[in-house]
Amino acid sequence: MREAGTGAASVPAPPPGAEASGTVRDMTESQRVEQVWETPPLDEIPKLSRMHVEAMEQSDDDAIWQQAGMHHVLLRTVGRASGQPHQVALPIWRDPEGRRVVVASFAGAEQHPHWYRNLEDREANPEVYCRVQGGQYWSEPVILAGDEYDRTWALLVADRAWYENYQSKTDRRIPLVALPETRPA
Repeated sequence: MREAGTGAASVPAPPPGAEASGTVRDMTESQRVEQVWETPPLDEIPKLSRMHVEAMEQSDDDAIWQQAGMHHVLLRTVGRASGQPHQVALPIWRDPEGRRVVVASFAGAEQHPHWYRNLEDREANPEVYCRVQGGQYWSEPVILAGDEYDRTWALLVADRAWYENYQSKTDRRIPLVALPETRPA
């Protein structure tokens, strides 16, 4: 969003209950979303994400950051082989502790998405940069496992049932990654 006549970007004030980094602590808001779209073909997903990242870099407008009823994060990882930064736009879901959680579903593809494979490499990515609507922060990502994964998955799919469909398409266990705010960016 731009202020009229100045050319300077303006950042909207955080909503009530939010910190300057964009963290919303009020968990009373429903995160339930019904899928009213058709999942794009796998080869289209990276192209759509690149377009979404470009738009997110240009604006803090709700129409860009809140798509299909879901808030999004712009996640930057470092390529495990290239050493180059890579960005991806991902929908977030908040766990009961208020942490942002992203799902490495890649629409049920047989392989993990590249951003997740980069994130798994803790040497290349001990922390990741996260930009959210109205803020930014560094995160030491937490790949969920065991009972924590099972509890989180059950709550997530109660709100976003299409992830169960994606899981049914692949033999791999779709990873869940929490992105807690470790330090300001």
